[in-house]
Amino acid sequence: MVTAKVWVLKKHFEGFPKTSDFDLKEIELPNLKDGGKCKLLLESVFLSVDPYMRPYSRRNMKEGDIMIGTQVARIVESKNPAFTVGAFVVARSGWRTHFISDGKDLQLLPSSWPESLPKSLALGTVGMPGLTAYFGLLEVCKMKPGEMVLVNAAAGAVGSVVGQLAKIGGCKVVGCAGSDDKVAYLKKIGFDEAFNYKTVTSLDEALRKASPDGYDCFFDNVGGEFASIAINQMKKYGRIAVCGAISQYNDSVPQKGPYVQVPMIFKELRMEGFIVTRWNDRREEGLKALLKWVLEGKVKCHEQVTEGFENMPMAFIGMLKGENLGKAIVKV
Repeated sequence: MVTAKVWVLKKHFEGFPKTSDFDLKEIELPNLKDGGKCKLLLESVFLSVDPYMRPYSRRNMKEGDIMIGTQVARIVESKNPAFTVGAFVVARSGWRTHFISDGKDLQLLPSSWPESLPKSLALGTVGMPGLTAYFGLLEVCKMKPGEMVLVNAAAGAVGSVVGQLAKIGGCKVVGCAGSDDKVAYLKKIGFDEAFNYKTVTSLDEALRKASPDGYDCFFDNVGGEFASIAINQMKKYGRIAVCGAISQYNDSVPQKGPYVQVPMIFKELRMEGFIVTRWNDRREEGLKALLKWVLEGKVKCHEQVTEGFENMPMAFIGMLKGENLGKAIVKV
Protein backbone atom coordinates (compact mmCIF):
# COMPACT_ATOMS: atom_id res chain seq x y z
CA MET A 1 0.00 0.00 0.00
CA VAL A 2 1.34 3.45 -1.01
CA THR A 3 1.04 6.55 1.13
CA ALA A 4 0.49 9.76 -0.85
CA LYS A 5 1.15 13.28 0.32
CA VAL A 6 -1.52 15.80 -0.67
CA TRP A 7 -2.07 19.52 -0.21
CA VAL A 8 -5.63 20.45 0.72
CA LEU A 9 -7.38 23.81 0.76
CA LYS A 10 -7.71 24.35 4.48
CA LYS A 11 -9.42 27.73 4.15
CA HIS A 12 -10.78 29.64 1.16
CA PHE A 13 -8.48 32.50 0.23
CA GLU A 14 -9.36 35.95 1.51
CA GLY A 15 -7.39 38.43 -0.53
CA PHE A 16 -3.91 37.13 -1.27
CA PRO A 17 -3.37 33.40 -0.50
CA LYS A 18 -1.30 32.56 2.59
CA THR A 19 0.64 29.40 3.44
CA SER A 20 -1.76 28.92 6.39
CA ASP A 21 -4.61 28.47 3.89
CA PHE A 22 -3.14 25.06 2.97
CA ASP A 23 -2.69 21.82 4.88
CA LEU A 24 -0.30 18.95 4.04
CA LYS A 25 -1.84 15.54 4.66
CA GLU A 26 -1.10 11.88 4.00
CA ILE A 27 -3.58 9.40 2.56
CA GLU A 28 -3.21 5.67 1.90
CA LEU A 29 -4.01 4.54 -1.64
CA PRO A 30 -5.79 1.26 -2.37
CA ASN A 31 -4.07 -1.65 -4.10
CA LEU A 32 -4.60 -2.02 -7.86
CA LYS A 33 -7.29 -4.35 -9.19
CA ASP A 34 -7.90 -5.91 -12.59
CA GLY A 35 -11.49 -4.65 -12.57
CA GLY A 36 -12.86 -1.27 -11.51
CA LYS A 37 -11.09 2.06 -11.47
CA CYS A 38 -7.90 1.12 -9.59
CA LYS A 39 -5.84 0.10 -12.63
CA LEU A 40 -2.87 2.47 -12.55
CA LEU A 41 -0.58 3.80 -9.83
CA LEU A 42 1.25 6.99 -10.73
CA GLU A 43 3.80 9.25 -9.07
CA SER A 44 4.00 12.95 -9.80
CA VAL A 45 7.33 14.14 -11.21
CA PHE A 46 6.48 17.77 -12.00
CA LEU A 47 3.49 19.79 -10.83
CA SER A 48 2.13 23.01 -12.26
CA VAL A 49 1.09 26.17 -10.43
CA ASP A 50 -1.10 28.48 -12.53
CA PRO A 51 -3.11 31.69 -12.07
CA TYR A 52 -6.43 29.95 -12.84
CA MET A 53 -6.16 28.01 -9.57
CA ARG A 54 -6.92 31.19 -7.63
CA PRO A 55 -10.44 31.93 -9.02
CA TYR A 56 -11.28 28.28 -9.68
CA SER A 57 -10.58 27.30 -6.08
CA ARG A 58 -13.42 29.56 -4.95
CA ARG A 59 -15.68 28.49 -7.78
CA ASN A 60 -15.16 24.73 -7.78
CA MET A 61 -13.70 23.67 -4.43
CA LYS A 62 -14.85 23.14 -0.87
CA GLU A 63 -12.60 23.65 2.13
CA GLY A 64 -10.84 20.35 2.77
CA ASP A 65 -10.63 19.41 -0.94
CA ILE A 66 -7.29 18.54 -2.51
CA MET A 67 -5.96 21.55 -4.43
CA ILE A 68 -6.72 21.45 -8.14
CA GLY A 69 -3.89 21.23 -10.63
CA THR A 70 -2.01 19.36 -13.33
CA GLN A 71 1.11 17.22 -13.24
CA VAL A 72 3.47 15.20 -15.36
CA ALA A 73 3.45 11.76 -13.75
CA ARG A 74 5.25 8.46 -14.22
CA ILE A 75 3.35 5.17 -14.25
CA VAL A 76 4.66 3.04 -11.39
CA GLU A 77 2.28 0.07 -11.62
CA SER A 78 -0.21 -0.86 -14.35
CA LYS A 79 -3.10 -3.23 -14.87
CA ASN A 80 -4.18 -1.33 -17.98
CA PRO A 81 -2.57 -2.61 -21.22
CA ALA A 82 -2.80 0.86 -22.81
CA PHE A 83 -0.27 2.23 -20.29
CA THR A 84 3.15 0.68 -19.68
CA VAL A 85 5.18 1.05 -16.51
CA GLY A 86 7.64 3.91 -16.86
CA ALA A 87 5.52 5.88 -19.36
CA PHE A 88 4.90 9.57 -18.69
CA VAL A 89 1.48 11.21 -18.79
CA VAL A 90 -0.17 14.54 -18.15
CA ALA A 91 -2.89 14.25 -15.50
CA ARG A 92 -5.28 16.63 -13.77
CA SER A 93 -5.17 15.02 -10.35
CA GLY A 94 -4.36 17.99 -8.14
CA TRP A 95 -1.55 18.55 -5.67
CA ARG A 96 -0.58 14.92 -4.92
CA THR A 97 2.66 12.94 -4.89
CA HIS A 98 0.90 9.69 -5.91
CA PHE A 99 -2.55 8.82 -7.23
CA ILE A 100 -4.69 6.05 -8.68
CA SER A 101 -6.35 6.21 -12.11
CA ASP A 102 -8.31 4.07 -14.56
CA GLY A 103 -6.50 5.82 -17.43
CA LYS A 104 -9.46 7.73 -18.87
CA ASP A 105 -8.25 11.08 -17.54
CA LEU A 106 -4.61 10.65 -18.63
CA GLN A 107 -2.87 12.00 -21.72
CA LEU A 108 0.34 10.28 -22.81
CA LEU A 109 3.19 12.58 -23.79
CA PRO A 110 3.47 12.72 -27.61
CA SER A 111 5.39 9.77 -29.04
CA SER A 112 7.66 12.24 -30.85
CA TRP A 113 8.80 13.79 -27.54
CA PRO A 114 12.62 13.63 -27.57
CA GLU A 115 14.57 12.46 -24.53
CA SER A 116 16.58 15.69 -24.58
CA LEU A 117 13.50 17.86 -23.97
CA PRO A 118 12.39 18.39 -20.35
CA LYS A 119 9.09 16.62 -19.72
CA SER A 120 8.02 19.55 -17.57
CA LEU A 121 7.40 21.51 -20.79
CA ALA A 122 4.21 19.44 -21.13
CA LEU A 123 2.86 21.69 -18.35
CA GLY A 124 3.98 24.89 -20.08
CA THR A 125 5.02 25.73 -23.60
CA VAL A 126 3.99 22.32 -25.00
CA GLY A 127 0.96 22.08 -22.74
CA MET A 128 -2.05 24.08 -21.57
CA PRO A 129 -0.34 27.53 -21.50
CA GLY A 130 1.12 27.02 -24.97
CA LEU A 131 -2.23 25.86 -26.32
CA THR A 132 -3.86 28.91 -24.75
CA ALA A 133 -1.48 31.15 -26.69
CA TYR A 134 -1.92 29.13 -29.89
CA PHE A 135 -5.71 29.08 -30.02
CA GLY A 136 -6.11 32.55 -28.50
CA LEU A 137 -4.03 34.07 -31.29
CA LEU A 138 -5.30 31.95 -34.18
CA GLU A 139 -8.98 31.59 -33.30
CA VAL A 140 -9.84 34.59 -31.11
CA CYS A 141 -7.45 37.33 -32.26
CA LYS A 142 -7.25 35.87 -35.78
CA MET A 143 -3.90 37.61 -36.22
CA LYS A 144 -2.67 38.40 -39.71
CA PRO A 145 0.89 39.01 -40.96
CA GLY A 146 2.00 42.61 -40.54
CA GLU A 147 -0.34 43.37 -37.64
CA MET A 148 0.66 44.84 -34.26
CA VAL A 149 0.05 42.58 -31.26
CA LEU A 150 0.04 43.70 -27.62
CA VAL A 151 0.39 41.20 -24.76
CA ASN A 152 0.59 41.88 -21.03
CA ALA A 153 2.08 39.56 -18.38
CA ALA A 154 4.34 38.91 -21.36
CA ALA A 155 7.11 37.10 -19.48
CA GLY A 156 4.69 34.57 -17.99
CA ALA A 157 3.86 31.06 -19.15
CA VAL A 158 1.20 32.17 -21.66
CA GLY A 159 2.40 35.65 -22.59
CA SER A 160 5.94 34.59 -23.55
CA VAL A 161 4.52 32.05 -26.00
CA VAL A 162 1.99 34.55 -27.37
CA GLY A 163 4.77 36.94 -28.36
CA GLN A 164 6.86 34.27 -30.04
CA LEU A 165 3.92 32.76 -31.95
CA ALA A 166 2.92 36.23 -33.13
CA LYS A 167 6.46 36.71 -34.49
CA ILE A 168 6.25 33.34 -36.26
CA GLY A 169 2.96 34.58 -37.74
CA GLY A 170 4.68 37.67 -39.20
CA CYS A 171 3.39 40.21 -36.67
CA LYS A 172 5.12 42.89 -34.63
CA VAL A 173 4.83 42.44 -30.87
CA VAL A 174 4.79 44.75 -27.86
CA GLY A 175 4.97 43.17 -24.41
CA CYS A 176 4.96 44.48 -20.87
CA ALA A 177 6.20 42.84 -17.69
CA GLY A 178 6.88 43.74 -14.07
CA SER A 179 10.69 43.85 -13.85
CA ASP A 180 13.67 45.00 -15.89
CA ASP A 181 15.01 41.42 -16.00
CA LYS A 182 11.74 40.26 -17.54
CA VAL A 183 11.83 43.08 -20.08
CA ALA A 184 15.38 42.05 -21.06
CA TYR A 185 14.15 38.46 -21.48
CA LEU A 186 11.31 39.58 -23.77
CA LYS A 187 13.74 41.41 -26.03
CA LYS A 188 16.02 38.37 -26.03
CA ILE A 189 13.21 36.11 -27.32
CA GLY A 190 12.25 38.49 -30.12
CA PHE A 191 9.68 41.02 -28.88
CA ASP A 192 9.94 44.22 -30.95
CA GLU A 193 9.20 46.46 -27.96
CA ALA A 194 8.93 45.75 -24.24
CA PHE A 195 8.62 47.88 -21.10
CA ASN A 196 8.33 47.58 -17.33
CA TYR A 197 4.81 48.69 -16.44
CA LYS A 198 5.86 49.25 -12.81
CA THR A 199 8.44 51.93 -13.64
CA VAL A 200 6.86 53.90 -16.50
CA THR A 201 5.42 57.26 -15.46
CA SER A 202 2.37 56.78 -17.69
CA LEU A 203 1.07 53.46 -19.01
CA ASP A 204 -0.87 55.33 -21.68
CA GLU A 205 2.27 57.08 -22.92
CA ALA A 206 4.34 53.88 -22.81
CA LEU A 207 1.79 52.04 -24.95
CA ARG A 208 1.57 54.96 -27.39
CA LYS A 209 5.37 55.22 -27.67
CA ALA A 210 5.71 51.47 -28.30
CA SER A 211 3.21 51.63 -31.17
CA PRO A 212 2.10 55.15 -32.18
CA ASP A 213 -0.44 53.79 -34.67
CA GLY A 214 -2.16 51.56 -32.11
CA TYR A 215 -2.79 47.82 -31.88
CA ASP A 216 -4.64 45.35 -34.07
CA CYS A 217 -4.66 42.54 -31.49
CA PHE A 218 -4.53 42.65 -27.70
CA PHE A 219 -3.96 39.41 -25.78
CA ASP A 220 -5.08 40.30 -22.26
CA ASN A 221 -3.87 38.22 -19.30
CA VAL A 222 -4.27 40.96 -16.70
CA GLY A 223 -7.53 42.90 -16.99
CA GLY A 224 -8.18 45.81 -14.61
CA GLU A 225 -6.56 49.20 -15.16
CA PHE A 226 -4.18 47.95 -17.85
CA ALA A 227 -7.02 46.71 -20.06
CA SER A 228 -9.00 49.91 -19.49
CA ILE A 229 -6.10 51.99 -20.79
CA ALA A 230 -5.05 49.65 -23.61
CA ILE A 231 -8.52 49.40 -25.13
CA ASN A 232 -8.36 53.09 -26.02
CA GLN A 233 -5.30 52.43 -28.17
CA MET A 234 -6.80 49.70 -30.30
CA LYS A 235 -7.05 50.28 -34.04
CA LYS A 236 -10.43 50.26 -35.74
CA TYR A 237 -11.78 46.70 -36.01
CA GLY A 238 -9.20 45.52 -33.47
CA ARG A 239 -9.61 42.18 -31.67
CA ILE A 240 -9.10 41.55 -27.97
CA ALA A 241 -8.65 38.04 -26.55
CA VAL A 242 -9.49 38.02 -22.84
CA CYS A 243 -7.47 35.15 -21.39
CA GLY A 244 -7.07 36.13 -17.74
CA ALA A 245 -7.57 38.84 -15.13
CA ILE A 246 -4.74 38.26 -12.70
CA SER A 247 -4.87 41.88 -11.52
CA GLN A 248 -8.28 41.12 -9.99
CA TYR A 249 -8.02 37.57 -8.66
CA ASN A 250 -6.87 38.59 -5.19
CA ASP A 251 -9.11 41.63 -4.69
CA SER A 252 -11.29 41.55 -1.59
CA VAL A 253 -13.41 44.38 -3.04
CA PRO A 254 -14.28 44.24 -6.78
CA GLN A 255 -12.67 46.93 -8.93
CA LYS A 256 -14.91 49.55 -10.56
CA GLY A 257 -14.80 50.94 -14.13
CA PRO A 258 -13.83 52.70 -16.34
CA TYR A 259 -16.10 51.06 -18.86
CA VAL A 260 -15.46 49.70 -22.32
CA GLN A 261 -18.55 50.61 -24.30
CA VAL A 262 -17.45 53.90 -25.89
CA PRO A 263 -14.15 52.67 -27.43
CA MET A 264 -15.84 49.36 -28.32
CA ILE A 265 -18.52 51.18 -30.30
CA PHE A 266 -16.50 53.89 -32.05
CA LYS A 267 -13.62 51.58 -32.97
CA GLU A 268 -15.95 48.66 -33.71
CA LEU A 269 -13.82 46.33 -31.62
CA ARG A 270 -14.36 42.66 -30.94
CA MET A 271 -13.59 41.42 -27.42
CA GLU A 272 -13.95 37.73 -26.60
CA GLY A 273 -13.22 35.79 -23.45
CA PHE A 274 -12.10 32.20 -23.85
CA ILE A 275 -11.02 29.04 -22.05
CA VAL A 276 -8.62 26.79 -23.95
CA THR A 277 -10.67 23.62 -23.38
CA ARG A 278 -13.01 24.90 -26.13
CA TRP A 279 -10.49 23.43 -28.58
CA ASN A 280 -9.93 20.05 -26.88
CA ASP A 281 -10.77 18.33 -30.17
CA ARG A 282 -7.77 20.10 -31.75
CA ARG A 283 -5.37 19.55 -28.86
CA GLU A 284 -3.08 17.23 -30.84
CA GLU A 285 -2.82 19.77 -33.67
CA GLY A 286 -1.70 22.49 -31.26
CA LEU A 287 0.77 20.31 -29.35
CA LYS A 288 2.33 19.04 -32.59
CA ALA A 289 2.87 22.59 -33.85
CA LEU A 290 4.26 23.83 -30.52
CA LEU A 291 6.63 20.87 -30.16
CA LYS A 292 7.88 21.39 -33.73
CA TRP A 293 8.62 25.10 -33.09
CA VAL A 294 10.38 24.34 -29.81
CA LEU A 295 12.59 21.71 -31.45
CA GLU A 296 13.38 24.11 -34.32
CA GLY A 297 14.39 26.80 -31.83
CA LYS A 298 11.65 29.17 -33.01
CA VAL A 299 9.96 29.12 -29.60
CA LYS A 300 12.23 29.41 -26.57
CA CYS A 301 11.19 28.22 -23.12
CA HIS A 302 12.05 29.34 -19.62
CA GLU A 303 10.95 27.58 -16.44
CA GLN A 304 11.00 28.74 -12.84
CA VAL A 305 11.54 25.44 -11.00
CA THR A 306 10.87 25.06 -7.27
CA GLU A 307 12.30 21.91 -5.69
CA GLY A 308 10.19 19.86 -3.29
CA PHE A 309 6.50 18.96 -3.01
CA GLU A 310 6.44 20.59 0.42
CA ASN A 311 7.00 23.95 -1.31
CA MET A 312 3.84 23.86 -3.49
CA PRO A 313 2.06 26.71 -1.59
CA MET A 314 5.18 28.87 -1.68
CA ALA A 315 5.57 28.35 -5.44
CA PHE A 316 1.87 29.11 -6.00
CA ILE A 317 1.98 32.33 -3.98
CA GLY A 318 5.24 33.41 -5.64
CA MET A 319 3.69 32.87 -9.08
CA LEU A 320 0.69 35.04 -8.17
CA LYS A 321 3.13 37.75 -7.03
CA GLY A 322 4.87 37.61 -10.41
CA GLU A 323 8.13 36.17 -9.08
CA ASN A 324 8.39 33.65 -11.93
CA LEU A 325 9.98 34.13 -15.32
CA GLY A 326 8.23 31.83 -17.77
CA LYS A 327 6.39 28.78 -16.44
CA ALA A 328 6.29 28.09 -12.69
CA ILE A 329 6.93 24.40 -12.00
CA VAL A 330 7.41 22.32 -8.86
CA LYS A 331 9.75 19.34 -9.10
CA VAL A 332 8.88 16.58 -6.63
